[in-house]
Amino acid sequence: MTSKDKKAVALRYEYGKNTAPQVVAKGRGALGQKIIEVAQRHGVYIYHDPDLTEVLYKLDLLDEIPPRLYQAVAEVLAFVYVVGRKWKENKKEVVSRKEKDYL
Repeated sequence: MTSKDKKAVALRYEYGKNTAPQVVAKGRGALGQKIIEVAQRHGVYIYHDPDLTEVLYKLDLLDEIPPRLYQAVAEVLAFVYVVGRKWKENKKEVVSRKEKDYL
């Protein structure tokens, strides 16, 4: 895969406002890299899953994810929650394989 083939998709979920996470940004190549850089600058955890990214990339901006993707996205959000919790606890350690298996 070349750098111009790399894709990024950003999701947002607001409890009480959305029924499901929605696509708020997506891009390929330089735009995809810019999305990643902005996310990193704002402390957003980056989760790498090329297969899920490919499926999400096919959605339009502001589309909510379809029910068939709920499980996959829920697993990502749970993983990000665990990583975020550890960071806030100042452990700053890598999430263990055992915790990944829990998700």
